Amino acid sequence: DKMGDMDMSHDHGDHHDMGNMKMDHDHDKMGDMDMSHDHGDHHDMGNMKMNHDHDKMGDMDMSHDHGDHHDMSGMKMDHGKMNHDMSGMDMSGMDMGHDMSGMDMGGMHMHMNHGDMKKRFWWSLVLLVPMLFVAPFMGVDLPFTLSFPGSNWVTAALATAMYLVGTKPFFSGARGELKEKKPAMMSLISMGLLVTYWVSMYAFVAKTFFDVDAMDYFLEFATLVVIMLLGHLIEMQATMKAGNATSELSKLTPQTAHVKHGDSFMDMPVSSLKSGSEVQVLAGESFPADGTVLSGSSQVDESLMTGESKPVQKAEKADVIGGTINGDGTLVVKVTAVGGDSFIGKLKQTLNQTESSSTKAESLANKVAGWLFWVGLLSAVAALVIWTAVSGLTTAFNIAVTTLIIACPHALGLAIPLVIQRTKAIAAKDGILIKKHGAVLSAKHLDYALMDKTGTLTTGHFQVLKLATNNYDENQALATMAALEQQSSHPLAQAIVKKAQDAKIDIPNASNVQNIAGAGLTGQVNGQDYSIVSARYLHEKKINFDELDSDGSVSYLTDGNKVLAAIALGDAIKDSAKDFVDQLKAHHITPVLITGDGQSTAEKVAHELGITDVHAGVSPQDKIDWVKKYQEKGKTMMIGDGINDSPALAQADLSVAIGAGTAVAQASADAVLISQSLPKIIDLIDLAHHANQKELQNLWWGAGYNILAIPTAAGLFAFAGIMLNPMIGAVVMSLSTVVVAFNAILLRK
Repeated sequence: DKMGDMDMSHDHGDHHDMGNMKMDHDHDKMGDMDMSHDHGDHHDMGNMKMNHDHDKMGDMDMSHDHGDHHDMSGMKMDHGKMNHDMSGMDMSGMDMGHDMSGMDMGGMHMHMNHGDMKKRFWWSLVLLVPMLFVAPFMGVDLPFTLSFPGSNWVTAALATAMYLVGTKPFFSGARGELKEKKPAMMSLISMGLLVTYWVSMYAFVAKTFFDVDAMDYFLEFATLVVIMLLGHLIEMQATMKAGNATSELSKLTPQTAHVKHGDSFMDMPVSSLKSGSEVQVLAGESFPADGTVLSGSSQVDESLMTGESKPVQKAEKADVIGGTINGDGTLVVKVTAVGGDSFIGKLKQTLNQTESSSTKAESLANKVAGWLFWVGLLSAVAALVIWTAVSGLTTAFNIAVTTLIIACPHALGLAIPLVIQRTKAIAAKDGILIKKHGAVLSAKHLDYALMDKTGTLTTGHFQVLKLATNNYDENQALATMAALEQQSSHPLAQAIVKKAQDAKIDIPNASNVQNIAGAGLTGQVNGQDYSIVSARYLHEKKINFDELDSDGSVSYLTDGNKVLAAIALGDAIKDSAKDFVDQLKAHHITPVLITGDGQSTAEKVAHELGITDVHAGVSPQDKIDWVKKYQEKGKTMMIGDGINDSPALAQADLSVAIGAGTAVAQASADAVLISQSLPKIIDLIDLAHHANQKELQNLWWGAGYNILAIPTAAGLFAFAGIMLNPMIGAVVMSLSTVVVAFNAILLRK
């Protein structure tokens, strides 16, 4: 509502980093631009330059109401009355206080275009309804056609209104195609619209004012507008992004940080942080920036960033990553990197480079439309020249016009969108959200499936894998451990508590619970001292015990004299993972495990699932590199759920994000698995194969009509006495559209 006439449409990537944005403004065309800002802290605008060129801004309204700008909140810059040149004004060193790094202008443009296309479709449909009753079809009055004095004026007026309302998206698209010297679907549609409308207007004027019998094509024009708008609306809905990865990354860090001022900590915007700032991070909070621990000790969950499934112990001099989650301790951290230098900042840059460099194959429908554009145009020109010599200009003109009208891509315009819509509907019922249909179609021939471990092949949540006791009641052991752990936010502690709750065991209260630095914790339960400790601690205290053999993280319950129980906790493999890997192999797709976890953990999971290709301890950049290496050998799919998977998801030929994973991963992927069953991905691959076949069939049906009808309309078979009657052409055109729609409906799971 506050954007005025400002066009914020962007078509060339993600504007993830606007820190060095240059704004050239020309003040003579800025009108009454209101730049009263209320965003936040404007005392530091980074490296932002605002070189104003006053002739180019239009009526741009940049009013903002987001927070507090200190003493700038009431400031107005009325550029319509300014005659000064601000081109030399350097506002570097000012931080806007609001983070624009996640701003997805391309996504905004897509949503704005979708809304605009939708409005144009409904208005055009409203205009088409009365035209069905007053306009003849290819010069023939239908049984329900109403004829009354002035009906031709009504038809022309309705068609003109539709011309003004419904044609702009196609003309704009055609200009872009012709500018790039690549005429395709938009050019073919625009050619049909221009010819049908202006020839019809010529016929209207000839009949109305000069009493000359001429055929108009107003109804054909109107149906073409509505059908093409419908097709593009369906396609736009199918290809709109469900989210933007870089904007989701920006949400990982908190908006405020506890920044040290003197001897105390004050809440300040994260944007005010600089390298060297000292911040306090409380238990359960996200780290506001990358840094080094100055004091304190805690367990940190880095799984989303690094893929490491176990919490990592952090103490003095340890490095922490912005966006990771602090455990149950309090840390004081010295900031070492912010903005583009931080882990998340570099991840944004990598994502942006990956998305901008990945070339999407030109759709087959556009290629076919490009061919038909030239076939229709050249056939019409040839018909005009040849028939002028044979039968005169009047006959030649009518044949040329008929040829161009026959070239209108009614069925072709719906061939792909209808299959897209049907494919998405089937996948949704099967628990899969398709976001990028073009990429999903590439799944028909896959060679490799790269899979993350934590949260993809495993549950991503710690659980009790094994519980063993030493002449001690299992329920009593579990109750005692849960009592000691129930106040902790540590994932391992929560897993023990959940196990006791699931077993419906009463958990007693514990008192005097204290951490044992680097070893575990101790406390009293029912007046008795207990400790939950590591094997290393028991060795140090020289307490004899039998070590529990398990793949998980093992802790021991002791009363100070002997070990009472041992519990193993870990990330369990999903029930559907083995079946999924087996089905991949059956489809001749090689499964590959790629994880940030350690080599031994990765190999154990891979061995259990029957995966021979394993890459462990990899970073987000390493994952991209591995995807590229496999792409050199064949079509590659990436499946993941974490932030560290997002660049690889964006790079892969087909990417599937786990629905229970992060929003960043989902925003980077071509499809999202909402279901918990991994074999559903196999269903997606099979569906993609069938959908691809349907698209090819529909293209043949849609283009086949044009391929046969265009030369016939141009008079190629006139020597045999065959000329295409416009009415017959219209009927065949309608039938081809019906066939395309029916064929799309036949697509099954």
